[in-house]
Amino acid sequence: MAAPLTGALRQSGSLFALALDVFRALPRRPFQVKEFIQQAWFIASVTILPTALVSIPFGAVIALQLGTLTRQLGAQSYTGAASVLAVLREASPIVTALLIAGAGGSAICADLGSRKIREEIDAMEVLGISPIQRLVVPRVLASMLVALLLNGLVSVVGVVGGYVFNVIVQGGTPGAYIASFTALAQLPDLWTAEIKALVFGAIAAVVAAYKGLNAGGGPKGVGDAVNQSVVITFMLLFVVNFVITAVYFQVVPQKI
Repeated sequence: MAAPLTGALRQSGSLFALALDVFRALPRRPFQVKEFIQQAWFIASVTILPTALVSIPFGAVIALQLGTLTRQLGAQSYTGAASVLAVLREASPIVTALLIAGAGGSAICADLGSRKIREEIDAMEVLGISPIQRLVVPRVLASMLVALLLNGLVSVVGVVGGYVFNVIVQGGTPGAYIASFTALAQLPDLWTAEIKALVFGAIAAVVAAYKGLNAGGGPKGVGDAVNQSVVITFMLLFVVNFVITAVYFQVVPQKI
């Protein structure tokens, strides 16, 4: 019983130490601009279409559920506010993070894991090249940038999808939908969603890099590392999302 707990604590400490090393290496020069651009383009290319396609039904389901609930309660005029705030505050960062972790994070883990089992990482360390600065930092920054941009895309597509489904399917009033949204939404809602996206993108990349750099046992070990990185990232994302949301509601006064 003690051995698994000790191993989990040791891995948690190693993951935290890697995160600290990554953020300490951010201001160091030279910065790998080419690697950063390549990784950002790759992550965006594998996530932008699935993100857009997922955000449409996500926003539609939220609008349909909340539209039905508000109609039962006699508060149809607040359908737009409830739907848009749900998409903006919670749905868009979570959808973005899950796709970043599932597509981009798994690719980062597989790439670094394959380099590890081919002993490229060890060779870089022997030559005095820091794998963290050369390989991990550009991938973390690329993941954060793409997560930030995709969060904006998910927010727009989700809000438009919710509007269309509420107005067309449920017979809602366009003016009431927009008026309730503008009456209750505020700029800190958007900033909080963007901060969540940045944090989630960093978490996905750091966890993927950690599992990739510690992969072993050949191709099977790399595959296991990819699976573990996705599962760990999902768990951390939901915990961190709860913490950020709780802090937001304590710090930012809500409209009434």
